[in-house]
Order: sequence, then structure tokens, then C-alpha cells
Amino acid sequence: MAIDLPADWLSVLGDEFEKPYMQQLKAFLVQEKQLGKVIYPHSSDWFNAFKLTSLQQVKVVILGQDPYHGPNQAHGLCFSVPAGIKAPPSLVNIYKELQNDLNCQPVSHGCLTAWAKQGVLLLNSVLTVEQGNAGSHQKQGWETFTDRVIHLINEQQDSVVFILWGSYAQKKADFVDQNKHLVLKSAHPSPLSAYRGFFGHHPFSQANAFLQQRGRIPINWQLPEYP
Repeated sequence: MAIDLPADWLSVLGDEFEKPYMQQLKAFLVQEKQLGKVIYPHSSDWFNAFKLTSLQQVKVVILGQDPYHGPNQAHGLCFSVPAGIKAPPSLVNIYKELQNDLNCQPVSHGCLTAWAKQGVLLLNSVLTVEQGNAGSHQKQGWETFTDRVIHLINEQQDSVVFILWGSYAQKKADFVDQNKHLVLKSAHPSPLSAYRGFFGHHPFSQANAFLQQRGRIPINWQLPEYP
């Protein structure tokens, strides 16, 4: 496993790659490839969330579960797909809530890199998946790594907004210090649950109001038409 992390993240996460759980994860991924399984995203994209959002830059954390498992969808940012790929249903619902909340106009792509570059860490709990097999790389070690990421942000940063959609994300970040951070919880944007509290909870305006209260520059949630 290539440690493809920027220097600021590597300085606080580098030790994780020497630990037994990470060695076991590496062995698992090597074995999967040897068995001829297709893994998403491409290994060069596993750490894209960290490449696009430095530790010092983090203003908002959005937690996903694991990557999209269809061809050409996953590129290392939760809920996002590369330009030219049809937006999946959960992302379509995110766009609907964004328009309802801040009157941001939906765009014709599903690429969220513009958010990441502004300090929105789009973090999946698990960073890889087997093609066509949702959840296939859970409980292999990635969760331990991403737990450490959340702990570091909680401890080392101030005034971060954690947007937690669905019970999985809420459990993963239930230790976040709400005296110095804002935690926003709702139902997941999936079509199965979006009408149970996702629509109408206004996470984007709440996040910006908190950032402004704390003297931080808010996020421009309006995505560009051409990413």
C-alpha cells in the first residue's frame, strides 16, 4: 500500500501505517487483487479526501460509509463521483436539500471537489470496496484508520462542523466534543430514508452560520457548473 498522503496528514497519521491492523489491511488488499477482484476506487485515489483538504484547512467533515461500487463512480470523496458520471440517488437528494436550504442551483455533474478544496473533508469510513459488492471491505482495518482521523480533527482543530447523515455516521463520531465543534445529525440522504428527516434539516446553512459565528470563512456550497 503506497502511503499517498500529503505532508501535514502524514505527520500525524504516518505511525498508523506501521501498526498491525494496517499491515493486515494491506495483506487483505494484496490478496484481493491476486484473486483478480476489481477494487474501487483506483489506488491512486484512495487518499483523495486528504489530498484536497489539509488538516489545518478542515472546516466541515461529511462522513460516508464506503465507496460507490459501480464502474467509474468512486474517486476517494464520499458521495462524490467524477465529472461525466451520473449523480447517484443520494447525491441527487443532497442537491435537492441544498437548493431548498440555500437556493443553490443543482449542477449537471456529481463532482464535489470544489467543496473539498474549501475545507470540506469528504471522508468515507472505509476507503475501498470490491466492484459490485457493497460493504465488502468493511471490518478489514479502514474503520480504525478513519476513526483516528476523526479523533485528530476533534483534538487538534477548533470550530469544525461534523455533518452526520444516518446512524452509521452518527455512531462513528459520537465522541466529538460539542463544546468546541458543531455536530449536525439527520437521516441519510438515501431514497430509502431521505423523507424521514434528511429533507428540511438545513445542514448547509447551519454549518455556515456556525463558521461565521466562530470567525471562519463560510463554505460556498454552490458548485460550479464545470468542476
